[in-house]
Amino acid sequence: MATTAIQDASTIQANYMKLLVTQLQNQNPLEPMNNDQMASQLAQLSQLQQMESMNSTFAKVLSSQQLSQATALIGKSVAYLPEGADTATWARVTGAGVVGGEAVVQAGQVTLTLDRIQAIAD
Repeated sequence: MATTAIQDASTIQANYMKLLVTQLQNQNPLEPMNNDQMASQLAQLSQLQQMESMNSTFAKVLSSQQLSQATALIGKSVAYLPEGADTATWARVTGAGVVGGEAVVQAGQVTLTLDRIQAIAD
């Protein structure tokens, strides 16, 4: 898996605070930092944290909704396209769960993500 340069808001804020303290300790007393710019940066960091929190909450809601949809399929037959096949196969859903953060159903001997299901029948 590739390493990414993306950091969460908490890490960014901690790094910013370290940098800010270092700047304040080493600033020229005759040319102090611009307070407006510092306040603006702190407000942007706060907004970033709030957006990250909302994103996390929405991800949890989405996961819960997908699991609910998967459990509603228990007892129903679903059509899916097996790997390398040209025609869909039907199987009865016997269970549902979450694997790797994604909702799945057990259909016959196959575990399917919801996006692989092509049709549903009672």
